[in-house]
Amino acid sequence: MNMISATPSRSIGATLPAISQQIWDEKYRLKAPTGEPIDLTVEDSWRRVARALAMAESDSAQWEETFYSALEDFKFLPGGRILAGAGVSRRVTLFNCFVMGTIEDDLDAIFSHLREAALTMQHGGGIGYDFSTLRPKGALVKGVGADASGPLSFMDVWNSMCGTIMSAGTRRGAMMATMRCDHPDIEAFVAAKADKTRLRNFNLSVLVTDAFMAAVDADRDWPLVFGGEVYRTIWARDLWDQIMRANYNYADPGVIFIDRINARNNLYYCETIAATNPCGEQPLPPYGACLLGSINLAKLVRDPFTERAHLDEDSLARLAAVAVRMLDNTIDVSEFALPEQREEALAKRRIGLGVTGVADALAMCRLTYGTPEAAAMAAAWVVALTRMISAVFRRGGDVAFVAEELKAVFDPRGGHWSEGRYVPSLVAAFGSIIERHMIDIGFLAPSEAIVAHASAEHLLARTLGPLCPKCSQPGLIKKDGCLTCRHCGWSKCS
Repeated sequence: MNMISATPSRSIGATLPAISQQIWDEKYRLKAPTGEPIDLTVEDSWRRVARALAMAESDSAQWEETFYSALEDFKFLPGGRILAGAGVSRRVTLFNCFVMGTIEDDLDAIFSHLREAALTMQHGGGIGYDFSTLRPKGALVKGVGADASGPLSFMDVWNSMCGTIMSAGTRRGAMMATMRCDHPDIEAFVAAKADKTRLRNFNLSVLVTDAFMAAVDADRDWPLVFGGEVYRTIWARDLWDQIMRANYNYADPGVIFIDRINARNNLYYCETIAATNPCGEQPLPPYGACLLGSINLAKLVRDPFTERAHLDEDSLARLAAVAVRMLDNTIDVSEFALPEQREEALAKRRIGLGVTGVADALAMCRLTYGTPEAAAMAAAWVVALTRMISAVFRRGGDVAFVAEELKAVFDPRGGHWSEGRYVPSLVAAFGSIIERHMIDIGFLAPSEAIVAHASAEHLLARTLGPLCPKCSQPGLIKKDGCLTCRHCGWSKCS
């Protein structure tokens, strides 16, 4: 069970640079309400996190040691909310950030969503909202015979709320606001940060559609629409220039190519994305959440700064498997501000496992960051990690179980996940290694060329795995390090 080799216990905190100790002390160290430290060392923080995430396991004691070994010496770095909140007595979320629900265009719904935003920030989560659903400034509000104040006025309310709420008791909140490029108030949205005192707690992004980019390319006019009514028409290039000029002058707004995101979303068939987390790297559906962690590649380089320097892919494989399990367990042990957030997280079990220390790892391998050689090496590492992460929820490396589990979670109706655009684009980007892996786990069918040049037995072996020499059935798996047949029990080691 201990998939990461334990290392002798030693005090690392004492050797950390002063700035690292300060960050740990101010942001991640567990303290009593009086300010007295409970985590006396960095190792105490790792132990607290490992113990909390292992609570989701039936054999929690053994998994605690496995998780601790992964955290030790900064090999795996969970997201900040996990480091700060796992194993504490306060009701805080272990998810870094959320996209909130769709705002209905009436006053009750608007302030109900404001309350949800405040509760989420109080639990420690950053939030993203799409304000495109609110009617533009000056539109008639029939029920009261008045003009609407527009989305930006309500964004000001959100901004004030965010400045008031202290997120998880220690930090200010963070927010992302998005607006469609065809909303009648889009020009005011783009120019909002010309006033340096306005919307200081927001990042802003314009939801750019394929139709808009086509209009920019063709230098056509562009209708601004809400509720099926065209409010006015502008030149697409004029709006594009406004966006670029504002981004240059105020660093906001950014752009989100929303049609591309939805087309390449693995779950395109059951959700629609209209916003991201505050930093913009995680497009999410309504009430979706991002759960983050990074593998430190610099800790996995062997024989650094020599001709023999290389990334230890065996250690990467073991660490990736444990990191996936830790993040998946986080979903089960985390608190949530809203039941809708819990339901979304449990239904789809999103995790975000990435890498850090890339530049250091390349330098240790005597490669200069940014060169073609370094890019090729980094791409090879990402391919290796992608293959390992694809085995999320696996059971002892059982490829058949991986396919079964992933399909049950992500594609209950069958076929939709592999028919989307993301998996084929991944294949194109990472080449034959990923293609072979995707074929092996059944997410992609072999191409016609492969079929034409492969024997039936070879094709069966590629699609379903090698055949058992005893019963001639596909489905050999690795069990305790040995190839074992799932059907008859034959083992290569026996």
